[in-house]
Amino acid sequence: MGSLKLQGISKSFGPVEVLKDINLEVETGEFLVFVGPSGCGKSTLLRIIAGLEDQSAGQVLIAEDAVDHLPPSKRGIAMVFQSYALYPHLTARGNMSLGLKQAGAGKDSIAQQVQLAADMLSLETLLERKPSELSGGQRQRVAIGRAIVREPTLFLFDEPLSNLDAALRVNTRIEIAKLHRTLKSTMVYVTHDQTEAMTLADKIVVLNEGRIEQVGHPLELYRRPANRFVAGFIGSPKMNFVSGEAAAAFGAAEIGIRPEHIALSRDNGTWRGVVSHAEHLGSDTFVYIEVEDIGLLTVRTLGETICQPGEDFYLTPNTEALHRFDASGVSIES
Repeated sequence: MGSLKLQGISKSFGPVEVLKDINLEVETGEFLVFVGPSGCGKSTLLRIIAGLEDQSAGQVLIAEDAVDHLPPSKRGIAMVFQSYALYPHLTARGNMSLGLKQAGAGKDSIAQQVQLAADMLSLETLLERKPSELSGGQRQRVAIGRAIVREPTLFLFDEPLSNLDAALRVNTRIEIAKLHRTLKSTMVYVTHDQTEAMTLADKIVVLNEGRIEQVGHPLELYRRPANRFVAGFIGSPKMNFVSGEAAAAFGAAEIGIRPEHIALSRDNGTWRGVVSHAEHLGSDTFVYIEVEDIGLLTVRTLGETICQPGEDFYLTPNTEALHRFDASGVSIES
């Protein structure tokens, strides 16, 4: 069983409270992602789960057992770091097998575990290479393989893709998702990238200033954000926010509308604006339009939309897809 429970976790560094009464349950086999801006406390929370940091209050339970008194090596966890943390003098095989050797595992068992992990991660031809002979993506796969061979109760990932270029991030993300489906293990993953969170998670925890803003399935957070912060953080391009008279017409202090929920027309519509810039991506076009008394709005259209800076357009929001927020930023249910 690889369940995880966090009960009343708080953490302070001197007078600064970085985590505030975190309560959370992760089911066995679930892929949970902590996401939030820099400084929100997500990495500190992961380190508390791992035993690398002591909480100021609260309790951590792994597989129903309290582990607060246990060092990291006794918690049944394996951690994959942003920095790979490979020994430069050891081969990929040596790095992957070191933890098992230190634990006293037999040679045959070690060889079998390393081979299984290498097969999963397509590392078979790279096992005799040292880290200096590997690309960034290959090094990260070795680091993940080192975690796999330990057969942990809980996998912990601390921004493992942030050092990779865009193409490698996509490839490695796919490999991690496939790995989760294969191992069916519980995984807790930290990232500041909401795209990673949306594409990997069974459940997302959005953190902000040390507090949980919302927990839920990725599409639940996308479609029904609990507040303005979640609405603005989840989704790319970001949600548009409109206040003033335009929002008051919908009975809200502020309304949010996603770029794909605004229609463009040269003839008529709800708002009139001037094109500031357009990004032509082939499959989509992102059009940035300055609307008087509202500000700059982002519109996402399918395919190629021909438009030029300075050109006039009308914008019509899909009123059924509007998000309404009160003066404190809490979502108003329709």
